[in-house]
Order: sequence, then structure tokens, then C-alpha cells
Amino acid sequence: MLAADGILVLHTLFVIFVVAGQLLVFIGYARRWSWVRNPWFRIGHLAAIAVVVLQSWLGAACPLTTWEMALRSRAGADAYSGDFIAHWLQTLLYYDFSPRTFLVCYSLFGLLVAASWWLIPPRKTKLPSG
Repeated sequence: MLAADGILVLHTLFVIFVVAGQLLVFIGYARRWSWVRNPWFRIGHLAAIAVVVLQSWLGAACPLTTWEMALRSRAGADAYSGDFIAHWLQTLLYYDFSPRTFLVCYSLFGLLVAASWWLIPPRKTKLPSG
């Protein structure tokens, strides 16, 4: 059960990275924080939401969710029962909406992230010479 809780925490951190990362790009731009234009941060952020959008369009389940549920099942636990932290992390992550609702939300958020590349482009990286 500890492994399943660990995956749930990882999943939560992934969601925080995607959502808070975009918020911080906009806040950082307004406050002139140079790190929000870091190309490695921005590539990682764009890749993260791109994976979510692609999974949604393909109708594929999130591998972190699948892995967590399989571990809980192997431990003989219900898919979403557990300790206090696990309960609240699950409450924050899992909603009972239609797949189409998630598809629209993920796609719109993905477009927002992509638009921020145009509005607030990452710094150009210098390639090593030689």
C-alpha cells in the first residue's frame, strides 16, 4: 500500500507541476523572474501537458492512475481507501466527470501552455561550439 501511496504523491506532484508551472510562468513574467524563461523548465512543462492531452485524445488511462490502482488491488485494498494524506490527495485528483469534460479541459489548458510559448517565449539556448 505504501508503493501505491507513493505513486499517488508522485501523481499529485505532476499535477501541481503542470498547473502551478503555468501560473508561475505568467506571474514570473509580470515580476520579471528570469527562470520562467528557462528552456528546460518550459520544455518539461510543455511535454507534461502534451502527454496529458495526447492520452485524453487517445482515450488512454493515465499510467500513474493505472499503476496505483493495480498496486492497491494487489494489496487487497479498495482502489481509493487509505490513510489521511492518501484520501485527500485522491480527493484533489480524481473527479467523476465525463471523459469528454476532461478532454475539453486538458485540451484548453494545453492550448494555454502552447500560447504562453508565443506570449512569453523561453530564452534561446546557446549550443556549445566546437
